[in-house]
Parts: sequence; C-alpha cells; structure tokens
Amino acid sequence: MPSSLPRPHADAPIRRLNRGDLVPCADLCEDRGWPRDEHRWGLLLSAGTAYGIDDPEGKGLAATCVVTSYGQGFAAIGMLLVAERYTRQGIARRLMRHVIEASGETVLGLYATASGRPLYEELGFETVGQAERVIGHFRPSNGSSSPASAVTVRPAAAGDLHAMLRLDAEVFGADRTHLLARLPAFADHLRVAEDDGELVGYAAIWPSDRLHAVGPLIARDTDTAEALVASLAEATDRPLRMDADARHAELLGRLKERGLQAAPGTTVMAYRAAELPGDWARRFAPLTVATG
Repeated sequence: MPSSLPRPHADAPIRRLNRGDLVPCADLCEDRGWPRDEHRWGLLLSAGTAYGIDDPEGKGLAATCVVTSYGQGFAAIGMLLVAERYTRQGIARRLMRHVIEASGETVLGLYATASGRPLYEELGFETVGQAERVIGHFRPSNGSSSPASAVTVRPAAAGDLHAMLRLDAEVFGADRTHLLARLPAFADHLRVAEDDGELVGYAAIWPSDRLHAVGPLIARDTDTAEALVASLAEATDRPLRMDADARHAELLGRLKERGLQAAPGTTVMAYRAAELPGDWARRFAPLTVATG
C-alpha cells in the first residue's frame, strides 16, 4: 500500500538552520539511531552553515546537512540526515545538490558511511582515504619506557591558542580559527604537547553519548599522538572513541594494544579535488567527522 504520510514536496524550501533548531536536529539524530549529541550540534550550528527541510507534518525536521567552511577554498560536509519515514524519496540527493551548487568552486570533503557512499559517488565525490574507528577504555601502560616521554604533555592554557592555530593551519591546510576558537569551551579536556618549548601537537576530548570522543588530534609523530591520547585518557573514566586516518596504522595498533576495539569506519571522500588539503602525516584525527 502507498504510504499515507505526507511527503516533503520536491520544491519544499531548504532553509538555513540556527541554534534555535538544536533540539529538532538532535531529535533527527535520535530518529536515525544516532546519539542525540546536542553538545556537538551546538558547535556545528554556531561554527558552520546548516541547512534543513521542515517536516510537512510539523514534526521538526525532515532533513539536515551542515557545511563547515574554511579558508583556502575548502569546506567539510557533515550530518546529512533524513528522517526514517522520508528515506528513499530523493531528499538527501536534493539537499546535497543544493550544497554543491551553493559552494561554487570550493573543494568539499566528507566522511561517508557505507550506506551514504553510493549517493556521494553518484554526485561526483571520489574516495581519497579511509578512517578507522576505535572504541574502548584506554589501559595504562605497564610502566615500560616509551619514546613518547620525549615530549611534555600538559593541559592547554589560554596563551597556547595562537601556537595551536599556527600548527593547525599548517597541518590542516586551511584556516580553522573560527572553529578552534570554540574548542576550549567545547572540549571537556584539551592537551598540548611540547618539545623544548615548541608546541608539536594538541588534542581534545568532548562528550558524545556515554563516551568521550577524541578529536582533533594533531601531532608531529606517532609517539606524540600516543602521549596525547594517554594524557586525555587519564582525565576521564569514560570509554574513548576516535576516528583515525587509516594510514596511521602504527597508532591504531598501539591503541588496540591498550584496550580500544575496532568499530565500523568511514570512507573519506572529496569533490573537486584528488585529495584533501594539508599534511595527513600529522593529522591523526578530525575534531569530528562532521567537520572534517
């Protein structure tokens, strides 16, 4: 039998969302079986450009998508969600085409789930990498010496922001000041790594459901990245979750040795570029896959 539910019309308005839409956005996440993550939505709605289509039944939102724009002609796409009752009606495709058209010549990047990847491929996105997710309680080391002891890891201070921004722009390949300026308030814990007074990495954890998500994680090498994760793990009794560039196999291996388990990952995709900007060797994990 055909569904009796009203459908979002083909020309239903796509509107800009704002912080007043935070609860409907979180409701839509919950509808799709995702954590509500109102904390993350607060960041996305303030630092990014969010689009939505209202539910024709007046029940919140039928669909969402967030674009986080950076300097140097790059933007990240995330949170493409369609209410379960409106799936397979072309809404996601229409919303993505709107985003692509609005982006002009900007390079677009995103992290695609297995279910979303076919749509992105149809729209012209190409695979440029893989991200592996690990989840679990991080076990302390057995006390053996580690090369990571060469760096000093400490809580970030207000005076570290400028050095963090310089390092991040160099590693990420774009200016993310408007996002990272919000990081101290967004993160539960923020750490920096120093070597002889030089900032060589930083990382944060923020609350997501009953976990702490690790991100961003920027570091000069694997030892520094591990030291940052270990320091953050000491600050929480929650399990950790991290989406790491799969090319960082050594760090992923160490995290699994310390108790984290592999979970379904994502495909990194780009539009108008053969690869994402920046230095992947020092970019271990994004702030969140919703922001690239």
